Amino acid sequence: MSDRVKRFILPESEIPTKWYNIQADMVNKPMPPINPKTKEPLKPEDLFPIFAEELCRQELDQENSWIDIPEEVREKYKYYRSTPLVRAYGLEEALGTPAHIYFKNESVSPVGSHKLNSALPQAYYCKQQGVTNVTTETGAGQWGAALSYAAKVFGIEAAVYQVKISYEQKPYRRSIMQTFGAQVTPSPSMSTRAGKDILTKYPNHQGSLGTAISEAIELAMNTPNCKYTLGSVLSHVSLHQTIIGLEAEKQMAMAGEYPDMVIACFGGGSNFGGIAFPFMRHNILEGKTTEFIAAEPASCPKLTRGVFQYDFGDEAGYTPLLPMFTLGHNFRPANIHAGGLRYHGAGVIVSQLLKDGLMRAVDIKQLDSFDAGMLFARAEGIIPAPESCHAIAATIQEALKCKETGEEKVILFNLSGHGLIDMTAYDQYIAGNLQNYEVTDEDVQKNISELEKII
Repeated sequence: MSDRVKRFILPESEIPTKWYNIQADMVNKPMPPINPKTKEPLKPEDLFPIFAEELCRQELDQENSWIDIPEEVREKYKYYRSTPLVRAYGLEEALGTPAHIYFKNESVSPVGSHKLNSALPQAYYCKQQGVTNVTTETGAGQWGAALSYAAKVFGIEAAVYQVKISYEQKPYRRSIMQTFGAQVTPSPSMSTRAGKDILTKYPNHQGSLGTAISEAIELAMNTPNCKYTLGSVLSHVSLHQTIIGLEAEKQMAMAGEYPDMVIACFGGGSNFGGIAFPFMRHNILEGKTTEFIAAEPASCPKLTRGVFQYDFGDEAGYTPLLPMFTLGHNFRPANIHAGGLRYHGAGVIVSQLLKDGLMRAVDIKQLDSFDAGMLFARAEGIIPAPESCHAIAATIQEALKCKETGEEKVILFNLSGHGLIDMTAYDQYIAGNLQNYEVTDEDVQKNISELEKII
């Protein structure tokens, strides 16, 4: 027992030099985003008013499997990468499972989550273009914290719209963003037309990622020399996050194993794509049979109960129409503590992969997610973010199946962030004050019917 290895860490020289673009290798490419006015497929230049130009090119690139990581970004990655691949011996023993469980620990970044992997390149490309200001939205605050830090690193001013319920539930996330110099506004707010319209219709609206995206885009469009940045959903964000899976590939080789299953929590798809896509390319190109499981909240189940169709990525309808599994952009998710997963739709890449059967999804109830988080904390000594608890819950489900069958499957999941700033949620769980929220098929159909009238 004494010679078993717990953590596998790559030297800085082994940090990947390229991101992996799965779009280039997909048999069925994602359907194109569409301009809602012309109904024509988007070209990169159509997105130039909103995003940095290089990000627009990356978003729609279906030709190049590998995209160079700028050296300036790679140098910033070295502040915290490589992140450890960890064998979860404690969790295995607590479950009594023969499965071999590994997790990629993205919680060790300066901001405590995987989000910095895309914030740094997004801020870099904006700086290279001469942009002086960036805007964004944030749910739980992890992306807002990452963008605030990345903007400061590259000398750019940041404005963040934080979903109102998370602004109230997670005050220390707000403090982190302000520590890095960002301006933080609860959304919906009276500072934008979109926010005013939402509050006029729903005076007590607690906010959603869809509302915050609308406000951030509007501010970017109306501010000189300003661009919008996004923490998930879009393809270029998942591209940057593949640094996670590319490292994990090398680290699994160090451990002498290869995953039978890869699991991650799911909001818009960035951390799922980040850990899954590099391994999925071997399924696509070489016929490997790894399973890929996205774990979403039962209160916002776009993958398990949503409908595949074109929809807006925000509530006000400012974004292009995206081909996605969606609950409708006007869906109002329950106020669960996993704020980063309260989004109505799935990214276009993941939506296509789900259609093609290259992955599957499970929905996790809020109390089950915290049950899993508590067990993991006691077994491994890390308190996970509420979002990450969903991946842990799905991992535990699969590990217990192995206990029943006796199979020694290798399970890899992404620990997307720590929960040390989410202790209010744990306090409520421990006190018995949390509840489950579920969405019925009837709720989804009613919302989608309204959406079809709008689209």
